Amino acid sequence: PPLVRELLLVVGLFLVYKFGRQLVTGHTTEAFRNADRVWDWERTLHLPSEGSVQSLLLHGDTLAHLANTYYATVHFPATVAFLVWLYLKRPAHYIWARRVLAALTGAALVLHLVFPLAPPRMLAAAGLVDTAKVYGPSVYGPPQTDTLSNQFAAMPSLHFGWALMVAVGLIVATRSRHRWLWLLHPLVTLVVIVGTANHYWMDAIVAAALLGIALAVIHAPRRTVTTAGRAQERLASADPKENVLVGAGR
Repeated sequence: PPLVRELLLVVGLFLVYKFGRQLVTGHTTEAFRNADRVWDWERTLHLPSEGSVQSLLLHGDTLAHLANTYYATVHFPATVAFLVWLYLKRPAHYIWARRVLAALTGAALVLHLVFPLAPPRMLAAAGLVDTAKVYGPSVYGPPQTDTLSNQFAAMPSLHFGWALMVAVGLIVATRSRHRWLWLLHPLVTLVVIVGTANHYWMDAIVAAALLGIALAVIHAPRRTVTTAGRAQERLASADPKENVLVGAGR
């Protein structure tokens, strides 16, 4: 059935990505060397220190714990819910979004392979706190024994890239006046990934750039307007007096 086929396809793509990330496990020296480079690049570009965001979360245990919980629990379920809703309500947009996410994730995997990167929570020069380790909850174990994830694949941040695509997809697929509020999802995600010291600013910038390229290549489906919809649009754009006359004629 189509639903099972799509489920197998998405799960298969995700497993390929997870397996690919493991290929760069163990490149510790290169990952820390690249971390020093990224840190220096950000200072050269005069980007704000990640510590300025983290200081906002360290005012109390509650904020830090909420940020860690958001990082651990929202990323994947929100993306799955987004795809399921599109599949059920906007099938054409679902195909588009799936292709964009697959392209973004594939590009991210290539970058993980060629540019292993230790997150800022591991970089001594950053002077940041590993909030997940201190305040919990944590999705990572010690890097030496963590066989379920590759912690040296910080760039790009798919937490931010996927969140931004969820917002873009819902803005494009819906027509509510309040749909732009979906941008709060990637905004909160950005604060969380930087504040918890799991990602650099550059990780989010590169993710946004890769998503922009994918969106430029993979075009969203055009909105279809029904005959009744066209009539309503014509009436809305016509002179108010004419609308009154049309209504009276009916």
